Amino acid sequence: MRIVYFGSGSFGLPTLEAISKHHEIVAVVTQPDRPAGRGSTLTPTPIAAWAVEYLPQAAVIKPENVNAPEVVAAIHALKPDAYVVIAFGQKMGRSLLDNVPAMNLHASLLPRWRGAAPMNAAILAGDATTGNSVITLADRMDAGMVLGQSTREIFRELTAGELHDLLAIDGPPLVLQALDRAARGEFTGQVQDESKVTLAGKLSRATAWVDFTQTAEECRRRIHGLTPWPGITATLQHEGFGPLPLKLLRVQDWHEPAQQSGDVKPAQLIDVEQGLIACGGGTTLRLLEVQPPGKRSMSWADFSRGRTLPKGATLIGGRA
Repeated sequence: MRIVYFGSGSFGLPTLEAISKHHEIVAVVTQPDRPAGRGSTLTPTPIAAWAVEYLPQAAVIKPENVNAPEVVAAIHALKPDAYVVIAFGQKMGRSLLDNVPAMNLHASLLPRWRGAAPMNAAILAGDATTGNSVITLADRMDAGMVLGQSTREIFRELTAGELHDLLAIDGPPLVLQALDRAARGEFTGQVQDESKVTLAGKLSRATAWVDFTQTAEECRRRIHGLTPWPGITATLQHEGFGPLPLKLLRVQDWHEPAQQSGDVKPAQLIDVEQGLIACGGGTTLRLLEVQPPGKRSMSWADFSRGRTLPKGATLIGGRA
């Protein structure tokens, strides 16, 4: 089949590579180059960079507005058999979609977690499983018919970044199966149950906080659900010490008994060696991996080694 791929983020790279081995990709449509890094150098999207290197035969189109008449005409002139859309970043209008089967890979088990940050939302909510859905495109966000789904367990130690990579690897078989069905003229799916819709809104730095008065489980979900972005930085402080900001990268609900005297309050460091922090409801969180300012990420053991960290220091949840 002649495929036009619409995408910008790295989540779609495994699927784009798989499609290129089974079909003819005639064009890759992606977001324009944007300033990035300290020097604000114009940088292509991960999809554009990969396409330039590995798909020399495909046109790489970077429109500010994919629905501009000249862009629509250029894409239609390629006579595509299907569109594949993954983390593209622009809404595609009816003039572009007319008469071409279009499918989207979305990182949730729709109708649960429609929206911009479904993987983060699944961890934040404490979902036991999530997955991918391949859907048709619809006028409403992520509301198309479901053409196929895959599932994956959310282990307690998983961060959103790690879940992103696992679900990205799960994407290719789903999309290739949907393309095979489209080639046979079988492009219908299951209508979503609107009564089960949940929404996963956009993340921002304003969401980068943790509240240690919540339980250790809630704190773990928040830290893992917002790693690597927007990330949670908390400040370790004590009278005569600090303050020392730490990015919290990985933690663990601590189920073994921890010595908490009656005057211990949430957010206090109660065991320096093991990195145990008191949380709400008498629960305890263990710090496993942190990142000090200007340093690499490291285990709590490596961080605390050689430092005099006072027991009773307080970890103030803040914004990255």
